[in-house]
Amino acid sequence: MNWGSFEKLLRGINQYSTAFGRIWLSLVFIFRLLVYLVAAERVWSDDHKDFDCNTRQPGCTNVCFDHFFPISHIRLWALQLILVTCPSFLVLMHVAYREAKEQRLREASGDNYRRIYPNPGKKRGGLWWTYLFSLIFKAGVDMVFLYVFYHLYKNYTLPRVVKCELPPCPNVVDCFISRPTEKNIFTLFMVVTACVCIVLSLIEVAYLIGKRCRERLEAGGGDSRRHSHDCPVSCADPVGTGRQVFHGVDYKPPTAAIPLTASCPSTLSKDEARS
Repeated sequence: MNWGSFEKLLRGINQYSTAFGRIWLSLVFIFRLLVYLVAAERVWSDDHKDFDCNTRQPGCTNVCFDHFFPISHIRLWALQLILVTCPSFLVLMHVAYREAKEQRLREASGDNYRRIYPNPGKKRGGLWWTYLFSLIFKAGVDMVFLYVFYHLYKNYTLPRVVKCELPPCPNVVDCFISRPTEKNIFTLFMVVTACVCIVLSLIEVAYLIGKRCRERLEAGGGDSRRHSHDCPVSCADPVGTGRQVFHGVDYKPPTAAIPLTASCPSTLSKDEARS
């Protein structure tokens, strides 16, 4: 494994993440990936070799092991870590796409070109949706795998002895699992860290949505204040005619010219609309 390239990828993910995303990345890298590589993989390395049944019937031990361990914890955790970390790389690919688009535009138009993305890593537009989708996907993957673990291994625990009566076993045989206490401790540790990662992802989703809503409200309030400052005179009521009392058919209200400074712009400029 090229740790230099892996460190570069982690640095890029950390750069484009929020504070909650950085905490999530630390948990995944230290408490899940390193624990998996250093300790958990060795604990489950002898699960099939040391699965003993009190019978010499050929094939009985293999059938019972396949029944009680349809999918190994290690392989499920490996698949879970791969699926959980892939959305973060998708965010990096989106930022790289923006930077490449800016580079092509610079080469085609010269140095005086109009930049499409002043800050390619800023979570606006499509990148904001990509980042939000990555958070929802990561939380969903952890939830699905927690359900799979609970469905396969009740209460996330392994018993010390299991009784098997599947053919070709001649009768009910007792099978003993290797190091069940140690495996239960690691399983509980991985389940707790997955739950913490789910909570962090959901908090980050709420933070992103709340921040975007607050920015929209502030922008809407700023536009209304600017509009009222630029248009002190109502466009619907010309000067001299607003709140006019009806005096009769022959009455002609006095006319007055509307000052040019009181004109109300109907739309924003093109540059402001694009920004």
